[in-house]
Amino acid sequence: MTTRAMAAHASGLLLTLAGLTLHGAAQAQDEARTFPEKSVRWVIPFPAGGATDVVARMVAQKLTDQWGQPVVVENRAGATGSIGSQYVAAAAADGYTLLMGTASTHAVAPAVNANLPYKNLADFTPITLVATFPNLLVVHPSLPVHSVADLIALLKAHPDRYNFASTGTGGSVHMAGELFKLKTSTRMTHVPYKGSSEALADLLSGRVQVEFDNMTTVWPLAQKGRLRALGVTSLKRTPLAPDLPAIAETVPDFDAPSWVGIFAPARTPAAIVQKIAASVSQVMQQPDVIKKLHELGATPVTDSPAAFAAFVEHDTERWRDVAAKAGIRLE
Repeated sequence: MTTRAMAAHASGLLLTLAGLTLHGAAQAQDEARTFPEKSVRWVIPFPAGGATDVVARMVAQKLTDQWGQPVVVENRAGATGSIGSQYVAAAAADGYTLLMGTASTHAVAPAVNANLPYKNLADFTPITLVATFPNLLVVHPSLPVHSVADLIALLKAHPDRYNFASTGTGGSVHMAGELFKLKTSTRMTHVPYKGSSEALADLLSGRVQVEFDNMTTVWPLAQKGRLRALGVTSLKRTPLAPDLPAIAETVPDFDAPSWVGIFAPARTPAAIVQKIAASVSQVMQQPDVIKKLHELGATPVTDSPAAFAAFVEHDTERWRDVAAKAGIRLE
């Protein structure tokens, strides 16, 4: 083949590839414009009734109204959220199967468990953060403490005497307890449970004395006097309980909030990801949604897929550092 012929052949190939690229881009844009054309499945990797589930169901109804297609919430609980997360990671990357991921499933668990059945970023396309909310440090009322400082003093006076419950080893509330121990140089025995209801049952009975848990779950019990609330795990106080101090007021820089956000399987088309993100952003700006989230102690937060991916990566590294210092590693 002559040089001129080779150049013509190469030019033809480039034009063909360019045409295919443009065709593929146009097809993706068309799919995004018509998305969704059928029901969307939104997997919640925790039991019904928890904060993640409550927020997801509220947003799902709003998206159903906006899209004119049902957004069906499906609870696939177990293994601190990894069962539902693995299910979505293996789903078709077409935008019709989504995950409500959390700090536990996509930051803490990857930081402490080398054998997770999924990769928190490689197997998913982050779409948008949805909300953040503080956890709450609560104790059984029989414990002779009324402040974070009181609890620290008690734990220092009696190392390893007291237990703290969590909703599972390697979850966000477990790691909040580990972070507290590290920053205060105190010692408690960790007692993991299969879920919030089991942990709360033993905390209410006094079998365990301390717990970090979602504010939505334990704040009503504290208001009734069945538990004693000592502080919130965010850097600042929450509008839901403005008289309740942040732990950071006693323990500088203590910050262990929970968050929820939407993920799709890896390689979901960017145009569909952007459409979902934009739709969720519109939902999170609605006054009734903001009001409901504030009642739960949550703050609505949306961002771009790229910003959410960076947020998840940073949070994972932060908890990996805590896990290393606390000597926690699940195999």
